[in-house]
Amino acid sequence: MSTIAISKTSSYDRTMQLFGGMWFMLLALGVAIKIGSSAHDPWPSLLSSVCLAVFYVLLALLVITRPPAKAQANGRLPRIAAFVGTYMPWTIAFFGETDKALPNLASTACVLIGMIMMLVTIRHLGRSFSLVPQARNVVQTGPYRWIKHPLYLAEEIAVLGVVLRSPTPLTAALLVLHIGVQVCRIYYEEDLLRRNCPEYSDYEASRWRVIPYVW
Repeated sequence: MSTIAISKTSSYDRTMQLFGGMWFMLLALGVAIKIGSSAHDPWPSLLSSVCLAVFYVLLALLVITRPPAKAQANGRLPRIAAFVGTYMPWTIAFFGETDKALPNLASTACVLIGMIMMLVTIRHLGRSFSLVPQARNVVQTGPYRWIKHPLYLAEEIAVLGVVLRSPTPLTAALLVLHIGVQVCRIYYEEDLLRRNCPEYSDYEASRWRVIPYVW
């Protein structure tokens, strides 16, 4: 890779880190303002909002602190898929929320499960964490012993939690769209790892992608 190409990649990464961090902090601030103005809402709704705000702050920190990669997918489509997959579903937080206890409790459970799974996964992923498909090394510890993409699974569970706060046909459609985008990101990432990490071929032959015995 030429010096100019490396410089462009570094500038893109820094820009995306800054944008991503600001985006998720803005979402966290928006939810926090809602909490402050809705202090008399039922406790399931407040609990769901608090968990979501904490989750957004976590995402902001992860985006800002992610390390540089040794290789990443070429072309615009992988970057577009990463951008849409990372930022699009969280706009659902602006769609309002239900005041019913059961959906809010289910939302809280999903966001907490997704957040815990994400923290556990990133603990093992370490410096291999990224948004755009990038090659660093093949992680085979923790949840990666069983599936190849536990971080995508964790994110999808958390997104489901956000959808449950605003259960409408539109948010359901966004969830389906997001799953499709995530599948594209998985394929881009796998192709990149095959080309840059020789050990990946043996690894992927013995792991399910996301859900054991399903896919």
